[in-house]
Amino acid sequence: MTHPPNARTAPEHTPGRPYVPAPAPAPLPPHSPPGVWAVAVRRLRDAATTEPGRLRIIGAALALLVVAFGAVTAFETDGRARAADDVVHRSQPLSASAAALYRSLADADTAAAGGFLAGAQEPREVHAQYEKDIDEASRLLVRAAAATDPSSKSGREITTLNRELPRYTGLIERARANNRQGLPLGGAYLRYANQRMTNVLLPAAERLYAAETARLGRDNDEARAWPFLSLGLGVVAVAALLAAQRRDYRRTNRVFNRGLLVATAASTVVLLWLSVGQTVARAELRSADVHGQRSLDVLNHARISSLKARANENLTLVARGAVLTPDGRHDQYETDFAAGMKALDQQLAKAREFADDAQGQKPVADAARAVSEWRERHRTARATDDSGDYEGALKQVIGKEGSTGESFDRVDDALARALAHEQARFTAAADDGLGALAWLPVGAAALAALAALAVVVGVDRRIAEYR
Repeated sequence: MTHPPNARTAPEHTPGRPYVPAPAPAPLPPHSPPGVWAVAVRRLRDAATTEPGRLRIIGAALALLVVAFGAVTAFETDGRARAADDVVHRSQPLSASAAALYRSLADADTAAAGGFLAGAQEPREVHAQYEKDIDEASRLLVRAAAATDPSSKSGREITTLNRELPRYTGLIERARANNRQGLPLGGAYLRYANQRMTNVLLPAAERLYAAETARLGRDNDEARAWPFLSLGLGVVAVAALLAAQRRDYRRTNRVFNRGLLVATAASTVVLLWLSVGQTVARAELRSADVHGQRSLDVLNHARISSLKARANENLTLVARGAVLTPDGRHDQYETDFAAGMKALDQQLAKAREFADDAQGQKPVADAARAVSEWRERHRTARATDDSGDYEGALKQVIGKEGSTGESFDRVDDALARALAHEQARFTAAADDGLGALAWLPVGAAALAALAALAVVVGVDRRIAEYR
């Protein structure tokens, strides 16, 4: 019996149709080589089975670790150094300028009221003081605008002040012109100018001061923040270097590997420098804040309160009872004067607590005594005015000797001395804090590079012994 062959035979050709051969089977794909990552892993595994290979791995890991430590330390300390530099050269000066702007505006308002009270012929020194205050306020506004983003909160307050200050000075000039002619309308212009100052200009200046002081606080906090990541990496780096030297000693019985020893010393120096420098910076910046900026803040508010109280005292005589409190029972300016003096007493009490040295305590004590004298003289002047002796009360308020104006000048002079002392203390402490961080970023980067190089040299020396 005949069986068909096992192999498949070609199909029979059908007459009349073209012959199409069967497609050849596709060739099998060649065997793909292993990937780069797989090769690297295999070589690393092979290298790890020999001591030179292990040393190379250890050396690379140590070098990367100390470089990471140096880079992170440089980055973090550079940010803190820049924040400390901002505290010294940017945010604190801007805060001080905002306070000076507030004082200049308040003093200008006080001088304007005092000049009006003096009569048609305004004393030259009073007018000169008013002009000086307005010029100073304009200068400080230009300075603040140059250092502030117009779209920020501070920038908006500066825009308000720039817009309102010419309006205020225009009202004062109208008041002065009417006063020279003996027209009672001058008093109305002066009161309206004071309202613009009290309700628009001074609140904007106060908000500007608050914004700049808040920025100072943020810069101070940033400069004082602990660099925990740098400290953690430093501890890990030093521990890893010590562990590597211990391993080297146990395997070779050699006490020192000079390269690893240099790397350990350099890393330890960076770690200690970082710890001590940040500690010193934190302490000095805290001292600048507690013994400087907080005192400055209280003293600035005290000086502003005294200026506002003096302006209200003058306006009490200008208005002569024409402006009453909302309930219609009391003189508005006299009420505001009493509130300002009460605030001044509280602020001087705080300033006395912050003043922890004799040079700072003396001007605050002088200011407190002058305030007591001022209050007593004011009481006498009010009694004189209430008895109908307006000219006598006027002399007791703006006279050169024995007047409330003389007491106010003593208060202002004492507060100016206290501010100058506290500003000097702040600057000295903040400079010391900045100095503790100034060279740390560069030093950390340089020592980390030295440590990494020393690791490579030290490990290569050991690997060379196996060749």
